[in-house]
Amino acid sequence: MKPPIDISEENGVRFLHFGSHWIQGAMRLARPWALELDYTQDMMFPLLLKRDTWPKRVLLIGLGAASLTKFLYRYRPASHLTVVEIAPEVVNVARQFFKLPDDPDRIDIQIEDGVDYMQSGGDLFDLILVDGFDADARAGDLDTVYFYATCRARLSNTGLLVVNLLKRSRGHRIGVTRLIEAFQGRVLALPETEDGNTVAIAAAGTGVRVSAEALRERARELREETKLNMEPLVEKLLLQSMNGPIGF
Repeated sequence: MKPPIDISEENGVRFLHFGSHWIQGAMRLARPWALELDYTQDMMFPLLLKRDTWPKRVLLIGLGAASLTKFLYRYRPASHLTVVEIAPEVVNVARQFFKLPDDPDRIDIQIEDGVDYMQSGGDLFDLILVDGFDADARAGDLDTVYFYATCRARLSNTGLLVVNLLKRSRGHRIGVTRLIEAFQGRVLALPETEDGNTVAIAAAGTGVRVSAEALRERARELREETKLNMEPLVEKLLLQSMNGPIGF
């Protein structure tokens, strides 16, 4: 039996729930394109690691309230977005209540299980974003070494995988460990957010190395372009690296 989809609102923010208290997505009504939840903001950190028109092709596993889809649609107009969502009713709710654009030329929505989609093979992507949970906030087969390996196989040589790891009884470390195994150590775990999420980024092919100066400059540029302020996160990471380059 599928859990009910519930919508709630508080202080100008609309929330998505799958029949439980867990928040599956949020949108500030006055700023529908903005990223309201901290972890969704962290999932855009790869935009600081690449320049120019990157990413050309984006895959999103799990739609939720369409926050990441809408942000990329608005601020990366050259990107083509493929969204894999297992529940068609979630797509309907995202359109009706969370302003998901209806633009099949740029947003290709596939109703399919994320694991099945990845193992079927096909196009390569520059950026893969994984944010899929059930009503009890469990990722299931989306948090396995096998699934992460299939993601790696679907990335371009300079591609990045970004995963939302929700803290539960065993924390996020086991998910990071699985990513490290699948990506041969090329993994960066961002600091845990206040609501218990940890975003991890894995690099296929060539890996990543960005100087402190470049990260600060790109964070300023992104804030000016989108109003998304990633400068505090950048400073946390640079403090951990003793102001050295960020690499993985």
